[in-house]
Amino acid sequence: MNITRKSFLSLAGAAALALGLGAAPASAQEVTLSLHQFLPAQANVPRLVLDVWADNVEKDSGGRIKVDRYPSMQLGGTPPELMDQAIDGVADVVWTVVGYTPGRYPSTEVFELPFMMTNARAASRAYWEMFEEHMKDTEFKDVHILGTWVHGPGMIHANREIKVPGDMAGLKIRGGSRLINDYLSALGATPVGMPVPAVSEGLSKGVIDGTTIPWEVTSALKVPELVHNHTEFEGKALYVLTFVLAMNKDRYDSLPDDLKKVIDDNSGLEFSVFAGGTQADSDGPAREAAVALGNNIVTVSEEDAKAWRDAAQPVYDAWIADMDTKGIDGQALIDEATMLMEKYSQ
Repeated sequence: MNITRKSFLSLAGAAALALGLGAAPASAQEVTLSLHQFLPAQANVPRLVLDVWADNVEKDSGGRIKVDRYPSMQLGGTPPELMDQAIDGVADVVWTVVGYTPGRYPSTEVFELPFMMTNARAASRAYWEMFEEHMKDTEFKDVHILGTWVHGPGMIHANREIKVPGDMAGLKIRGGSRLINDYLSALGATPVGMPVPAVSEGLSKGVIDGTTIPWEVTSALKVPELVHNHTEFEGKALYVLTFVLAMNKDRYDSLPDDLKKVIDDNSGLEFSVFAGGTQADSDGPAREAAVALGNNIVTVSEEDAKAWRDAAQPVYDAWIADMDTKGIDGQALIDEATMLMEKYSQ
């Protein structure tokens, strides 16, 4: 084939143009983010919180950011490994229970102490403020946190009726965090650590007699079909867990400023309050489902809960002492969290 200089230059120009067009999406910084978490896609948090976040990010970026969602640990590993997956870049973004790595993020545990929380929105707002003040550049320095929140009131679901602390003696109960496990031990129960996706199998096989979770997640786990007794508390909740939506730091830093702004605008304080409130709002329908099944629901009055609260004091004392060994003023964190939650509950 005889290629003249003119035709060669013409072909070279066309090739350069084609390469330039091919590079256009890269110059526009199109980004695909992986979002990894432990619950089925149809569960409340993925459906009502994480998908909302991801959809808004995609929309506000004009389609330049795409969020691929991986529920039920589809990228591999176990729920306790999610934070390291975010830190190491195995996933770009993860949603996880902070307590799945006990003691690693100690300041967050202030919200997980028994009978601390009355309102999920107020607690989530307080959590974000205290995260920025105490945790962002210390405990969470290796990851970029997008949201911090708690769920609605945690409670007991068991294969027998639970009314008073003594009813817990001898029961094998799944606890969701280090502190709730400590409290279960103080009540005479045997705490069993397992991620929440394992609860259904644990109940159905009799590995556990009950579990501590909020109403909201019971439907996805079919808990009201597996055990028929539920114990909830008026006033302050038995416990809550802390959550984070966390992003790989290098991945966030690699984004152009306009796409960082999209992430920022959909994260932070308001998102945290939305997430915690949305989880709490999902408690009602799940409770109604248990009622419809004819389950037995025990509501412990604030007055009767005093015995339960008194039993929690050793947990507080031990936690404060443990924080002291880490150079953290645990009592100051309790006082600050209490003040902020009361302020934002008004």
